[in-house]
Order: sequence, then structure tokens, then C-alpha cells
Amino acid sequence: MTPARVSPETSALAARIPPGVWLGTSSWSFPGWAGIVYGTRETEARLARDGLAAYASHPLLRAVGIDRTFYAPIDAATFAGYAAVVPERFRFLVKAHEVCTLARFPRHARYGVSAGEANALFLDAAYATDAVIGPCVEGLGAKAGPILFQLPPQARAQLGDPSVFAARLHAFLTALPRGPVYAVELRNAYLLGREYAQALAAAGAVHCSNAHPAMPELAAQRATAPNGATRPLVVRWMLRRGLEYEGARDRYRPFDRIVDEDVPVRSAIATLCQETVRSGREAYVVINNKAEGSAPLSAFRLAAEIAGPEPA
Repeated sequence: MTPARVSPETSALAARIPPGVWLGTSSWSFPGWAGIVYGTRETEARLARDGLAAYASHPLLRAVGIDRTFYAPIDAATFAGYAAVVPERFRFLVKAHEVCTLARFPRHARYGVSAGEANALFLDAAYATDAVIGPCVEGLGAKAGPILFQLPPQARAQLGDPSVFAARLHAFLTALPRGPVYAVELRNAYLLGREYAQALAAAGAVHCSNAHPAMPELAAQRATAPNGATRPLVVRWMLRRGLEYEGARDRYRPFDRIVDEDVPVRSAIATLCQETVRSGREAYVVINNKAEGSAPLSAFRLAAEIAGPEPA
């Protein structure tokens, strides 16, 4: 599979992006990215199977989110297959299996007989270690970026008050193996507070700043849950305010152009990245198609803003 042609201007821009900034998209299997990431239009199935090498050859796409692991764990050999086709400069942001972060299974057909039931593996460190962290670390090696524990929106009665949740989160994070960067992403804004920030800091984990309608603005998230002097920045640019996933998917498909430019969010992310790099830390940013309409095009514009104007 051939990658899209990269212009000299894009290559020059890539050279100005600091090496500690890892920009990428949520997954890579979108036929509408032909001419943007891929040289030819391919099926989604073929891109999922064979497209990663072409994706990772683009000089501005230095990272990618592995989203499939949210729905089911994958083994170390599958992770190793991903690592084998990308360059050394590439990093993966891996979403943990949702079983780690669901207090109760939603009443949805895909959960089968467990639908509506309490989840005994919620924030279970042993399960997360065996099913998520072990295979990820073994398979990806040095190419592993943050491991993300995304908590879907859930009832307060399931997650508890902020102090109760923070205590349980802290116990979970401190029981995980040392080494990987662990990031936590919330969809319940009421949990974002002092107790949550303290739990992360004490465990050496970080808050994943996420641009999503359910959460406060990025600057407010950063102010509430700073990552300290040594931990990396993790950002996911997910969904424009005023939209829901299904509506955004229908509005933006086939994800081949910017439909709704979101300059404030892009500028906020660029500022966070610049501040992070100046302090000597790494920054990971993963972008969804539903942020503006085409995740790679959003990444390219974000890269230009991070780099700033070309020197005279």
C-alpha cells in the first residue's frame, strides 16, 4: 500500500516539530483519507490490516491511538505486529479494555447476559495488568506511549462521590506495574477536582485532557489536574461542542476535509504542547475525525500552529 505524496513544505514543517511532540489520529482505517494519508483509495478492511505502515511513514503522523483494545483485549503478538511496521520515532496510545472502567455494564445487546449487571473487574489492577498492560508492554516495547483508562459517562451512584472515586482510582493506579505512563480520561465532569488530581499525582499518573462536550474547556482541565514537572501531556481532541458522535459521524463522513474548523480548541492544544515542550516534557495528542471533519488534516494544521511561523 502506497502512502500519499508528501510535499516539500510538509517535510519542512515536520522538521520544525520538536521530537517530543507525538501527533496522531484515533485509528488509521478510513478510506476517505486517500490523497491525504494514503496514495490510493482502499477498503476499510484492507486499511485496518495493511494501512499502518503507510500511515506511519507520514512525517507529521508520529503516533496513533489503538481504539480496538477498548472493546476487547489483544495479545502481545498483535501489538508486536503493529510495532514491526512503524519507525523507531513512532508511538502508540493504547486504550484499556472497557471492562477496566465500567462500574456497571450498560443495558446494551453487545454485553449479552452481563447487560445491566455490576462489573466485578471495575478498576481491578490484576485484570488490567494481565489483559492490558502486560501484552502492550511486551508487544510494543519502546514504541508504547501512554496506556489510557477512559471512563465512559456513568451514573453518580455507580462511580461514587469525588472522594470515594478518587480513593478507589488511587488504589487501582498504585497497584499497576511501574514503568508505563498511565492516563485517565473522564466523561463525568463532577469527578474533575482536587481529590482526583491528588490521586493521579500520588500514583504518578496523568489526566488525559480531552476536548469533548461533556468536559470543561481544556484550560480548565489543565488548571484542575496539572501533570507536574516531569509527567507528559496527554490530549485527545474528540468531538466538537454541540454535536454527538452519531451526528458528527454522519456530518463529516467520509472524513476527507475540514468541515467545522475549531480554531479555539486547536490553539488551546498548541499552547499546551508548546508549554510542555519548553518544560522538557513530552506531549501526546490524538485526534478524532469528529473533531473537525478529518483527523489528519486537523493534525497537520495543529502541527503548523505548534511549530509557529517559519524563521525569516
